[in-house]
Amino acid sequence: MIFEHIPHLHYIWLVVASTIAGVMNAMAGGGSFVSFPAMLGVGVPPVQANATNTVALWPGQLTSVAALWGDVRRDLLPTVAVTCVIGGVAGAEVLLNTPQGTFFRLVPWLLLGGTLLFGISGPVSRWLRSRATHPHEGHAIPKLGMAAALFPVCFYIGYFGAGGGFLAMTVLALFGVENMHELNAMKVVAALLSNLVAIVTFILKGAVVWHYCAISMVFAGIGGYVGARFAKRTNPAVLRFVVVATGCIIAAYFFWKQAQA
Repeated sequence: MIFEHIPHLHYIWLVVASTIAGVMNAMAGGGSFVSFPAMLGVGVPPVQANATNTVALWPGQLTSVAALWGDVRRDLLPTVAVTCVIGGVAGAEVLLNTPQGTFFRLVPWLLLGGTLLFGISGPVSRWLRSRATHPHEGHAIPKLGMAAALFPVCFYIGYFGAGGGFLAMTVLALFGVENMHELNAMKVVAALLSNLVAIVTFILKGAVVWHYCAISMVFAGIGGYVGARFAKRTNPAVLRFVVVATGCIIAAYFFWKQAQA
């Protein structure tokens, strides 16, 4: 445990990291790149750290869905919901049955993968907006095919999640959802539901470290409020660069830490 010899410093670190994560999520996304390593830093085992971090950051997704509900595609909602429930539970169950050492060895790869996904989401989002500007003729969306493509994404969200919302948005776009507002709303719904069933699984299996979860949840909420107030005043390209740089640095740290073990 990094801060075990300094009284209360582990709580201060978690407060700072959770606040920064809330700001990042409100302004650009990628808060898990800070809050998840913070859980590890205060001594929470890797699997429990991931579960606790998922629970702590989930309320922010709930408020986002409330704000975007008017853009949700009602015709796709049942298919997306069922896929998210099955995929999210499956991912959570696999996580809880992954040995701590194995998951810790996966951590830098998961962080690096999530960072790269976040990094390429900018160009892909511009492509998605261009599709929305020049839409194709309306056609029926093959729901079974969409569910099959969306399932591994929901599984990933239940297992780890960083960058999963972007993957969900990409799958939905490839299957014909071209309105950018609808894409964004359905992306948030997919992440919300996949994480919700994962959270229920984590709670039922006793995988959540509640005293750290409560601290992180409160201060991530405060950070989210602050970040939302400043989001429109900041250059999105700068924000994205900061998030990607942060993710790469933290992934590199965990690669180095494993090499030293």
